[in-house]
Amino acid sequence: MKKNFAFFIVPFILIILLKYYSSHNYSDDYIENSSVDYKLLNTSSIPEIIDFNFHVNPILSDKCFTCHGPDDKQRKANLRLDTKDGLYQMTEDLINRVINVDDLEKSEMIRRIFHKNESIVMPPPESNLSLSGYEKQILKNWILQGAKWKKHWSFIKPKKPNNPTIENTDWVKNEIDFFIAKNIENQGLNFSKMESKEIVFRRLYFDIIGLPPTIGEIDEFLKDESSQAYEKVVDRLLESKNYGERMASIWMDIARYGDSHGYQDDTERTMWPWRDWVIHAYNSNIPYDKFITWQLAGDLIPNATKEQIIATGFNRNHKITQEGGVIPEEYRVEYVADRAITTSKLMMGLTMECARCHSHKYDNITHDEFYGFYSFFNNVNEQGLIPYGDFAPEPKITVSKNELNEGLDFIKLPDSLDNVTFMVMKETENLRKTYVLNRGLYNLKMNEVKPMTPNAVLPLEKENGNRLDLAEWFFSDDNPLTSRVVVNRIWQQFFGVGIVATPDDFGSQGNRPINPELLDWLAVTYQKDDKWDTKKLIKRIVMSSTYRQSSVTTDFNYGIDPDNVYFSRYPRQKLSAEMIRDNILKSSGLLVDKLGGPSVKPLQPEGLWDEVTGGGGGSLAKYVMSSGENIYRRSLYTFWKRTVPPPTMMIFDAASRDNCEVKRQNTSTPLQSLTLMNNPEFQKAAIYLSSNIYKKELSLNEKINILYRTITGRKPNKKEISMLKNYFEDENSLNEGSIAFDKLCMLIYNLDETSQKS
Repeated sequence: MKKNFAFFIVPFILIILLKYYSSHNYSDDYIENSSVDYKLLNTSSIPEIIDFNFHVNPILSDKCFTCHGPDDKQRKANLRLDTKDGLYQMTEDLINRVINVDDLEKSEMIRRIFHKNESIVMPPPESNLSLSGYEKQILKNWILQGAKWKKHWSFIKPKKPNNPTIENTDWVKNEIDFFIAKNIENQGLNFSKMESKEIVFRRLYFDIIGLPPTIGEIDEFLKDESSQAYEKVVDRLLESKNYGERMASIWMDIARYGDSHGYQDDTERTMWPWRDWVIHAYNSNIPYDKFITWQLAGDLIPNATKEQIIATGFNRNHKITQEGGVIPEEYRVEYVADRAITTSKLMMGLTMECARCHSHKYDNITHDEFYGFYSFFNNVNEQGLIPYGDFAPEPKITVSKNELNEGLDFIKLPDSLDNVTFMVMKETENLRKTYVLNRGLYNLKMNEVKPMTPNAVLPLEKENGNRLDLAEWFFSDDNPLTSRVVVNRIWQQFFGVGIVATPDDFGSQGNRPINPELLDWLAVTYQKDDKWDTKKLIKRIVMSSTYRQSSVTTDFNYGIDPDNVYFSRYPRQKLSAEMIRDNILKSSGLLVDKLGGPSVKPLQPEGLWDEVTGGGGGSLAKYVMSSGENIYRRSLYTFWKRTVPPPTMMIFDAASRDNCEVKRQNTSTPLQSLTLMNNPEFQKAAIYLSSNIYKKELSLNEKINILYRTITGRKPNKKEISMLKNYFEDENSLNEGSIAFDKLCMLIYNLDETSQKS
């Protein structure tokens, strides 16, 4: 027994001594910092005052949160760096604090990030992450400046700032310009000149109604020399019925609208009456809080009108399967998750989907909070699997012709139909309980959760809330995200990029606002002063000098700000996929400007659906092109089959609409040029316009002038006329005059200027 005891106790004592000496040496190393390298080659770009949100937290999020962030399952060393308490806590070995408020220079974070020993340095080499010299110095300076922690910037309620003081007040046309001018002056940039009347007029048309102006409209504007000329055009366009169509085309991406159910068999559905409502809502200028509340919870409003119930079709736009052999509950869970993810992206600009399988790795959104948010949408009595031929699965609503005169005349019911049925939302209280799903799988239920919102954003005070309570929470005065997210998205609509360049991510992995004061000024003004009036916000943007400036820049400005981060010039932008087609149809004279109604099927490559459709397909097994005026309707009304979206629109970066998209990709490809040159629809439009101009009793120069102005919106200069005339004469030597003029027309439609807003 004694022998066994000695055999046990001797190694035990040795281990204790080893740990003591190891700890002692480790502590000496810490005190002396003999292996720490504080050397930094260049500090010229380090900000004088380090801000936690704009300088420090992006570094922590990128380089530290993977192991020391919100996800408790992946957290190492029991250390959190995404919270205030975590940054000031003791390290796991109890030697020091991460940030030592009593002796900032001896903070463990400083020691670790500068350490040369690979077993001590953070991030560790095996993480494949490393801090640059700039990032190390940012963290060190922030700590030495007092290590002031702040809540994530977008989770802090916005306050309306005062207009900044600037020198060039002559450039300013409204409050927006003060904030932009301040950045321009701070960066030492020169102010751009105002754009010519012709170009800004065309820009305005595309931005507000999505269509080009006619020569007559351009000439009328050029003749009006009054100081209110531009404002009168803005007001007229905002009252145009085409305004609602332009805004609705953006909303279709967000709402993931489609005319088919999606998945493999992708059969037809009826949802176009909801699209008609969206157009009507924008044209009626329904305040944004009502616009959203009706779509999220119109059915839950006391004594809800039929219009408010129709609006809830928004959350039935997700894909629905008809495929045999699937597990219905698995797909029903997908539909509910889709609603939760769409709503969070649209309203909060957060990537809540990252918390579906586990707690978010970068933002303070827990696994439970995702399913608490999910539960708001989990009381709909719907089926995960629907039968073939069901154009409008339950819950649904029917609108008859007789009801159109009872406040529903915005639904453009064709003469051939007596009524139309489509999907809506309908709450069934206590229908089912909501559980956290392990790894997001429908059959791995964990703990039960009640409706909740992300606590880091704003807790929901009401217990057992429903979708109407959620909508009210979004528009609470204390909600820090709603107004910021929407004004950023509308700013992006006019400038191509938001003040926050990641409109779908206002979290720690997203971009910081390049002009946070302007963002907050717009957010508070839209919410408090404008009372969510979207037309007022749009008018304020387009009336600014920022919007009306030229896109031409100087070498000096370009050298300082090549990416136009500070909006020292108007950003050049390509027309959207819808605008490219609509521009050609409208300028050629072929466009049928008719509001609302069922989706139409314009010209597309023959046999495309045949090659892609698999399994079923039903009424959509083959593509049957529309006839008559429906061929040339606006692109907003083009039939959207999810598995085979309109090919021309997809080539020009339209969203697939499988999921909610708040920003389209922006590409420039050879296929786009080939489409502009060879699309039969575009060629037909060019020939139609060309023949109408060529037969006029005018000189060649006059014909070229009319053609160029019709397509580009501006008069060609002498050099351009000469070049176009030479091209025509070259073609005329090979073809008849009318054919040569057709080719000249196609040439102008293919100019870079034609497919640009400015």
